[in-house]
Amino acid sequence: MHIGITGHRGLSAEIEQWVRDMLSSRLADHAGDLVGVSCLADGPDAWFAEIVLELGGRIEVVVPSENYRTDLPDWHRPVYDDLLSRAADVHRTGLADSNAEAHMAGSVILVGLVDQLLAVWDGLPARGFGGTADVVVHAEGNGVPVTVVWPEGATRD
Repeated sequence: MHIGITGHRGLSAEIEQWVRDMLSSRLADHAGDLVGVSCLADGPDAWFAEIVLELGGRIEVVVPSENYRTDLPDWHRPVYDDLLSRAADVHRTGLADSNAEAHMAGSVILVGLVDQLLAVWDGLPARGFGGTADVVVHAEGNGVPVTVVWPEGATRD
């Protein structure tokens, strides 16, 4: 079972714990044959990859652009590097610049690799091209089932 992740970055510590618990619960049923596919951004992407590995699964990573790592927060780069080094496979868009188009291109590749997509999504429109809502629409339009993981009553900044 290949499961992908998309989700909002910049969530509070309280929402992070709720989301981690929800992801763990959803992924536990697939522990024996789980392949998690992620772009490893800070937030849900990385939490998901960590949980997949904790459950004994494998991760595949989609790198949206050659400059993607430099676009991530400094504090997240060691986590990104560690998870990337543990990837069973790495998929690249071939794009150089880390921008909205590259992020969406990475998400398109991710959706094409998975049987199901988990979306840490508040249900609101994307705040910019390639945001979580855009990835959900792309997945649904391509017949990939989407499960929304969002704590009841939670809000983003």
